[in-house]
This record gives sequence, structure tokens and C-alpha cells, in this order.
Amino acid sequence: QVQLVESGGDLVQPGGSLGLSCVVSGSTVDYFGIAWFRQAPGKEREGVACIATITGTPTYADSVKGRFIISRNRNKTVASLQMNNLRSEDTGTYYCATRPISCGAETWNIQGRYVSWGRGTQVTVSS
Repeated sequence: QVQLVESGGDLVQPGGSLGLSCVVSGSTVDYFGIAWFRQAPGKEREGVACIATITGTPTYADSVKGRFIISRNRNKTVASLQMNNLRSEDTGTYYCATRPISCGAETWNIQGRYVSWGRGTQVTVSS
């Protein structure tokens, strides 16, 4: 079974940058899409970005386009999320998750389509 561990969460000022990493172990050959989700207090978990492990094609939520960059290594052991020009509304617990198929336009941001999840890392954007 795939196991994921997120790291890199921190307190950062608005306008700042932060990089998150997700280390993947276990049956890495069993997933072809990996995504970052986030959840703020009192809000539902939302998809941030997804990347196809084979092609490297990314998909982003409209709220982070132009600011965040998702990446992965070809051996499928690491996925990263570079966050730039952070805003207070980016605050939340960030999770990485994998799914057995690539990032589909209609399902990439649906929690139920992902089978393995990390425990999350906290990102706080505040002055």
C-alpha cells in the first residue's frame, strides 16, 4: 500500500513563498496521479493541484493558478508544491494523496477518487 508523508508547512507572511514536499513509499507503481488538497478550519477540503506521474501534466485550482507549482520526480517517490505570493486564504492543513489513474479534468479534485492520504502539514499565512 502507498504511504505518504508531507513536510514543509510553516508560518509565512502574506506575499511570501513556501515549499511543501510529499515523500511516497510502498507500492508507488500503483498510482498515476498525485494531488495536493488543503483544508482550512470550518471549511471543506479542497483540491489545490494534481499532477500526472508519467507525463508531468499539472492541473490547478483557479485560486492558485499562476502562484503555485506542483512537481514530481519520475520514480514517483516525491511530489512537491511550491507556493508563491501567499495569501491569508491559503492558510490550512495541506495533504497529498494518490490515485490509481491520472488527473482527470472532472475528478482530480474529488476526495473520494484518491485511495492513499498523508496526515497533512500546517501552513499558516499571517502577518
